[in-house]
Amino acid sequence: MIKAADVEPKWLLVDATDKIVGRLASEIAVRLMGKHRPTYTPHVVTGDCVIVVNAEKVHFTGNKWENKRYAWYTGYTRQRTISAGDRLERRPELILQEAVRRMLPKNKLANKMLANLKVYAGPDHPHQAQQAEKVDLGVTVAEKTKA
Repeated sequence: MIKAADVEPKWLLVDATDKIVGRLASEIAVRLMGKHRPTYTPHVVTGDCVIVVNAEKVHFTGNKWENKRYAWYTGYTRQRTISAGDRLERRPELILQEAVRRMLPKNKLANKMLANLKVYAGPDHPHQAQQAEKVDLGVTVAEKTKA
């Protein structure tokens, strides 16, 4: 069992250009939880910090751009909903962030893990000082159509 003080998180840089949302989100969730490490401990955040750039260039398979709906409660007597295509136009970083959040465990550690995820719509990010290591995660649309 590793202790929280002994964890040395690495900074990873992921380019989301032409990546499929679900496949990319599942691999990011594994990195945030730390399940890719041999020192994985369920009650300690042993994961890495992940920076995702170009979040506006992700893809869904099928007709999810029109059919997938994101819902939230406003405090009034109904839920608000928005399609995935409209969400991409307004707040594209939320598509990937919500997909990763739903793949993390449902406990108090999930908020700490999600704090290690930085998602940016464009190619620039303010974390150059961390010297993030570039990692290729997820499956591109071209690889999916080949298989």
